[in-house]
Amino acid sequence: MPLAAETVRVATYNVELYRKGPGLMLRDILRGDPQAEAAARVIAHVGPDVVVLQGVDYDAEHHGAGALRDLIAEAGLHYPHIFALLPSTGMPTGQDMNGDGRTGGPADAQGFGYFSGQRGMVVLSRWQIDTDAVQDFSDLLWRDLPGATLPSLDNKPFPSEQAQAIQRLSSTGHWIVPITLPNAPPMTLMAFSATPPVFDGPEDRNGLRNADEIRLWARVLDGQLGDAPTKRFFILGDGNLDPIKGQGRHAAIKTLLVHSQLQDSQPASTAGGADTVDWPDPSPGDMRVDYVLPSADWTVQKSGVFWPAPDEYLAEDVAQASRHRLVWVDVSVMESPDF
Repeated sequence: MPLAAETVRVATYNVELYRKGPGLMLRDILRGDPQAEAAARVIAHVGPDVVVLQGVDYDAEHHGAGALRDLIAEAGLHYPHIFALLPSTGMPTGQDMNGDGRTGGPADAQGFGYFSGQRGMVVLSRWQIDTDAVQDFSDLLWRDLPGATLPSLDNKPFPSEQAQAIQRLSSTGHWIVPITLPNAPPMTLMAFSATPPVFDGPEDRNGLRNADEIRLWARVLDGQLGDAPTKRFFILGDGNLDPIKGQGRHAAIKTLLVHSQLQDSQPASTAGGADTVDWPDPSPGDMRVDYVLPSADWTVQKSGVFWPAPDEYLAEDVAQASRHRLVWVDVSVMESPDF
């Protein structure tokens, strides 16, 4: 039987809906939070079939993510399937993890956070998520990443050997999530959200961690870690690192962008070019930090950063929703009942 081509849109978006206490995001959404409603309108307008969101507070029964999903449905786009795991953000350690001599602060969690579950990730999908086949690298110790570069100060482990013995690499999470497509082979999401490579000292703890969080995917693709998908996959999320601008170890993202198993469609917008975040002054300015990188076997039809000019439709919603912008890629999927 001849194959028919259908386009699938995959996206990532850091909606920055997190709050400083458990349940507060859900409370605000249920009260008609303007930020959440703006983000929902943006997502519904762009219309991704599958989207990975960052900056969504986690709860075990997905009440918060479900409320956001319902807002998106009210705006015109329904996602039957939700997937999320407990992130590293806010997960207590009992150790001084940032070297300030104190414990119990947000920087002493496995990933910066005021409570366990703050600033998590969620996958929303039109199609079934194969939860039994998910791989979660979130509990991988930083020092166990092949080729890891851990911080040191005065030739000693920073902040301490005890801290490095329990320090996860993932500041939020690294997931491999298979999606079951109708009448076509499955596709796989490799989702993550990395720490900003700033807010540290001469030991460059956050810069090193950000780089290794990005390098984790290269280790997976190169067969050094986990069970890598061989085709029909995407690496996507908030890498928090521009290839050129700002602080950070730019080589990490540059290497991923030219990896032989990936392709960079270089999504762009009319208003912001390839940039995906609008940092307010006096920060270093707009940057490309959010990525959707299809595997090399996909045929990319279109891609973009949804960043309308100030006088265009939804421009106010985009500005109100988040400093980040939604990034999307359209790929061709070959369909056949006999695949």
